[in-house]
Amino acid sequence: MYQYTDFDRRFVHARAAQYRDQLERHLAGTLGTDEFRALRLQNGWYIQRHAPMLRVAVPYGELSSRQLRQLAKIAREYDRQPDGPFAGQGGYVHFTTRQNVQYNWIPLVDSATVMDLLAEVDMHGIQTSGNCIRNITSDAFVGIAPDEIVDARPYAEVLRQWSTLHPEFAHLPRKFKIAISGAAEDRAAIGWHDIGLQLKKNEAGEIGFQVLVGGGMGRTPIPGVEINSFVPWQQILVYIEAIVRVYNLAGRRDNLYKARIKILVKAEGQKFFDAVNEEYQRILAGDPAGHEQIIPQAELDRVAACFVDPAGVKAEAPVQLDTSDPAFARWLSRNVHGHRLSGYRAVTLSLKRIGIAPGDTSADVMDTAAALADRFSHGELRVSHRQNLVLPWVKESELADLFVAARAAGFATPNAGLLTDQIACPGGDFCALANARSLPLAAEIAERYQDIDELEDLGEIDLHISGCINSCGHHHSGHIGVLGVDKDGTEWYQLTLGGGDGTKLAGGTVAGKVIGPSFAADEIADAIDAVIETFTRERLAGEHFIDAVKRLGLDPFKTAANAVRVSTAKA
Repeated sequence: MYQYTDFDRRFVHARAAQYRDQLERHLAGTLGTDEFRALRLQNGWYIQRHAPMLRVAVPYGELSSRQLRQLAKIAREYDRQPDGPFAGQGGYVHFTTRQNVQYNWIPLVDSATVMDLLAEVDMHGIQTSGNCIRNITSDAFVGIAPDEIVDARPYAEVLRQWSTLHPEFAHLPRKFKIAISGAAEDRAAIGWHDIGLQLKKNEAGEIGFQVLVGGGMGRTPIPGVEINSFVPWQQILVYIEAIVRVYNLAGRRDNLYKARIKILVKAEGQKFFDAVNEEYQRILAGDPAGHEQIIPQAELDRVAACFVDPAGVKAEAPVQLDTSDPAFARWLSRNVHGHRLSGYRAVTLSLKRIGIAPGDTSADVMDTAAALADRFSHGELRVSHRQNLVLPWVKESELADLFVAARAAGFATPNAGLLTDQIACPGGDFCALANARSLPLAAEIAERYQDIDELEDLGEIDLHISGCINSCGHHHSGHIGVLGVDKDGTEWYQLTLGGGDGTKLAGGTVAGKVIGPSFAADEIADAIDAVIETFTRERLAGEHFIDAVKRLGLDPFKTAANAVRVSTAKA
C-alpha cells in the first residue's frame, strides 16, 4: 500500500484544520450557506434527503485494517445507530460502486471532528464531490491478478497526487472520473469513465497507456472511444492534462445535463481529438509547465516502492484442498479467485446478505472484516466496485480456516458474480436526487433467489439498480438494469437488458436497451422474474444469460416482461 510521507500527512491535517475553521464560521453565522456549500463539497460533505452525507475516498480501492477500524469507529460514534439486521452493531456505512465509503447520518456539527479522525489514518474526502477530478479507481484485484500486464497502483497514485487540488481543474464544467486497468481483463469498467486508461506493453516491452475518452452513463450513456493507442507512461500526465484542458475550455457550462465530456466528444468527434493532440504536442514542445508533468523514473520508483508484496509473502507450492464439504467447495468456486503468486488466492468477503442493502454494513461488521484481514491477509483489504470487500493475500493453506471464520461472521455467501450479488445505489431512501427507491427492490430479489443451487444454475448475471438517471447503481452496464423514474410523484422502473461493464463475458462496454414502458413498483420484481424464466426456458446448454440475450434479441424477454404488466392490470 502507498505510505503517506510527512508532507502527505501535513497536507491532510492542514486541510482538516481549514475545514474546521470554515465549519465554525458557518455555524456562527459569519459564513453563508451558499459560500459554505462549495467548501464542504470540496471535502466530500453533501446535504441529502434526511441528513448530511460524507463520501470518503479509497484510492484505487486499497484499504488497511487500521483504516477500516477507524471507519468503524466513526460510524459507531457519529453515525446513526442502525435498526433491522444491524441493530446494536454500531452505525451504518455504505461502500459505493466507485470504491468510496459513504456515511449518511453524521450531524454537520460533528463533521470537522470526523475529518480529523480520517486524517489520523491518512484518509479524507477531498475531491469526492464537486466539478473536479474524482477518486481514481481501478481493478479490485490490482497488483495480484494472474492476468495482470502491469501493476496499475503506482500510476494511479501518481495520478491521484497530481490531480489533487490541481489549480487549473478545480472548477470543471462537471465532475470528472478516471479509471485505470493493468490487466488483460477489464475489471475496472474503464470504458464507462470520462478517461479510461489501459496499461499495456508494446513490441519493445515499453510500458504505455491506451487512452479512452468520453465514456459515461447518466442521462446519455456513451462508451468511451480510443483517442490514443499508446502514450508512453512518462507522458501520461501531459496527455491527461491536454484532455482536461480542452474539456475545461470547450465543455458546456450552460446546461447541466450536457456538461460532461462525453457530450463534447460526441458532438465534436475528430475535432476534439485533434485539439487534444495539438495541446499535447504543444505542452511537450515548449510549455514550461509541461516539463513538470513528465513523470521522472525516480518518482515512479519512489511510489512503486510502496507497492511491494507484504513481508514474508512469496510463491509457494500449490495446496491440494479437501473439498468434501459441499459448502466449502462452492465457496471456493465462487468467492475465491486466482492470484499471480502460486500458493496464494484473493477472497471476496461478501457484503450481500438477506435483508441488507448492497454495499451497506455496520461498525461491528467492519471490525470483524479488519480482524480477518489481520489474520489472513497481512492487514490489507480492497473495496470492489461490486460493493464487496476483498482479501488480497490469503494463503491457500489457510483457506479452510478463513472459510470457517468468514461463515461465522456472515461473509461467506457464495454468490460472487451471481444474481444476488447485486449493485445498487442508496436510492430514494437516502439520496435527494433519486426518483425511486433502489433498496426495497434489491431486498425483494435477494429474498426470491435464496436457493444457491438455483443461482448457480442461472450462472453469472449482473443485476444493477439505480434510483435515478445519474446512474450511481450503474444500471446501464448491467446484464439486467433497473432505473427508477418518477411519474406524477409515483415510483416506476425502467428495465434494460444486454449491458456490459467491459469484461469479456459482457462483450465489452455496452449500454443496455430499454424493454417496453416503465413498470410499477409492485410489478418490477415480477418482470425480472419473467425475464429470467424466459432465459431458463430458451437458453442453450451452458449458455450465459448475456449470451442468450444477444442470441435471442430483446423481443422474447420484452414479451414476457410486458405480460406481467397485463396480468397486473387485469388483477
